[in-house]
Order: sequence, then structure tokens, then C-alpha cells
Amino acid sequence: MPHFTTQSNLSLYYEIHGSGQPVLLIHGLGSSGLDWENQIPALSPHYQVITVDVRGHGRSAKPPGPYSIPMFTQDIVELIQHLQIEALHLVGLSMGGMISFQLMVDKPALVKSAVILNSGPALKVRTFKERMAVWTRKFLMRALGLSTLAKVLSKRLFPEPDQQPLRDLLVSRWVTNDPKAYYQAFLALIGWGVEEKISQIQCPVLVLTADMDYTPVSFKEAYAAQMPNAKVQVLKNSRHASTFDQPEQVNQALLAFLQTVA
Repeated sequence: MPHFTTQSNLSLYYEIHGSGQPVLLIHGLGSSGLDWENQIPALSPHYQVITVDVRGHGRSAKPPGPYSIPMFTQDIVELIQHLQIEALHLVGLSMGGMISFQLMVDKPALVKSAVILNSGPALKVRTFKERMAVWTRKFLMRALGLSTLAKVLSKRLFPEPDQQPLRDLLVSRWVTNDPKAYYQAFLALIGWGVEEKISQIQCPVLVLTADMDYTPVSFKEAYAAQMPNAKVQVLKNSRHASTFDQPEQVNQALLAFLQTVA
């Protein structure tokens, strides 16, 4: 089980599958490299697939906070340098998409292309509805615990009757999170943004969005229009956890995009 120690003495867990041009997969909040269990078998016959557990998640170290997106990103930069990779393709889901945006802005030479899955270049709380959503998540975490939060989220992400196995899977994994680390990671997302810099991103970008994601397709189309080499593709009948509810659509989109840019 490979671990890498950063300059700040943080242990990061990562895995490598396959060979070829490197593709780094970055997971969402409260998850781990296991987010990509449906994608690794599809990608690894063609590419060197790297998964990493972000600071505070999975099998990586969980130091006290505060955390930040730039902090997560610096950890990833050091991992890339440790692996002696000059540049790679990024795929980021949700929080992983935010880290991908930060990486493209901070270290553009490291990124050949990027797939942003159900994410965006900022998470600013501007409306009453957004403030209530943040307050609700904080309340569930602090007052009722991760188990209750997991059950609530699982029903939102996988509401169909035949998705009970996915609901059970999410709950079983979510409750293994360290509550303090999860809370600090959640706080790291709120107020973050690089939207004023994304017009500088020159590499090819695929904005991959579920048709029933938390934010509408129009939101992704608006920010994609600010990047010179970005396009939007919509996943049908999918919500925020597209790697699980529509894995075949995700895999087909990733393989088609990578084939054009690799």
C-alpha cells in the first residue's frame, strides 16, 4: 500500500493502476480513491491511472485543521513531483473538481487536460437557500453525526427504489470518516473560488455534468464559456454521484475525451 510523505510530514495514500499516459483521479468530499472503483477497470488498460486519498480522507493522514483547497492542491503537486511526472490528465469529482481548478490555475504546466465532474470553480454562499443548505449540513454533522448525515445524503444521491445497494454502500463508507477531519474539509470548500482566473486556463477541459446535479447545467455552461478550450457534456438520468449511478456514461465520456487529448 503506497504512501508518500509531503514536505509538511503528511502521509498521503495513493494507488497506481495500468501504464501509459498518467491520469490522476481526485475524489469528492467525505470519500476516497474508492470513488473510482467503476472507472479504474475501464481506464487502466489504456492509461496509468493514479488515485489519491486527499488529506483528511480515506487512508491518508487526518491532521487537525484548518484545511483549504490550496492546501489540498499543494499536497497533490508534491505527489506529482514525487512520482516524477512532468504533466498529466486530471479528473476531479465535486471537491476533486475544485482541487483540479486550483491546480490548473496554480501549476498550469502540470496539467495536459482536465475533466471536471459535477463541480465548479467556486463555492460562494450568496443566497438564503444556499446559506440554509450550509447550515443544515453543519447541523447534521455537529448535532446528529456522520451516520445521520450519510443516511440523508444517500437518499438524495440515490432516491430510486432499485438504488438501495448504492445507498447502503454510501452509508457504510461515509461513517468511516473521521468527524473532525470531515468537518474541516467541508469548511475548506465554503467561500473558496478561482472563478476570476479560469479564463487563463489553456488546456482542454471537459465539463461533465449530471442532468440532476446540485447545480444546474446552465451553471456549468456559463463557466465553461469563460475557458478557451472547454466543452460541456451532460450525463442523462444522473445526480451528483455520477461515478456510481451512471458509471458507463462516465467511462465512455472519459475514454472519448482522453482519446482526443492524449
